[in-house]
Amino acid sequence: MDLLNQHAVGSWHTHDNLSLYWHPDYIQSHMHLDPNTTYTQLLEQLTWRQGEVTVYGKKHLEPRLSTYYADPHTNHSYSGKRLEAQPWHPLLLIIKNTLEATLDTHFNAVLCNYYRNGNDGMGWHSDDEPELGATPTIASVSLGSPRQFNLRNKQDKTQKMAFNLGGGDLLVMTGKTQRYWQHNITKTTQAIEGRINLTFRHIQPRI
Repeated sequence: MDLLNQHAVGSWHTHDNLSLYWHPDYIQSHMHLDPNTTYTQLLEQLTWRQGEVTVYGKKHLEPRLSTYYADPHTNHSYSGKRLEAQPWHPLLLIIKNTLEATLDTHFNAVLCNYYRNGNDGMGWHSDDEPELGATPTIASVSLGSPRQFNLRNKQDKTQKMAFNLGGGDLLVMTGKTQRYWQHNITKTTQAIEGRINLTFRHIQPRI
């Protein structure tokens, strides 16, 4: 069951424990930033690295580059990988502050992923690490070449959704989405250029 046509642009929608907000061209309309210039600046100025993750006890190089910026002492871990917070880049702060005003929420970290071409991707997963809390709000800003972003219900995989996220688009997942849904970025053989994805989040201290 493809749910895409049931969701209008620029408003909140819920369905079967899925809660999301989709706003194309958010960077242009809310910050008056040029998405191509923003993409180039972040590509050139952020400290990109290819990390390792542990899956079923084995270490693998991630099929993308990444970097992590956050408030002091706001470290983050996933798949056996620990991210050390770097001080905020000024442009990331501008985007963060605007998102906070739009969504009436607070973010203290952003995980940045750089997909160099169609050979880079992200497997099926949920952002459900304990430090994100039970009902995290994940605000995802896309820059660069469009890529397909997919969601599927964990229990009923026939329930799915796909977005073609372009430069400047915003997609927000909140509520019980991470508990009941997964998402991914599929690899493609098409000749496409790079994409940067910024996922803003609020990290809670582990108890």
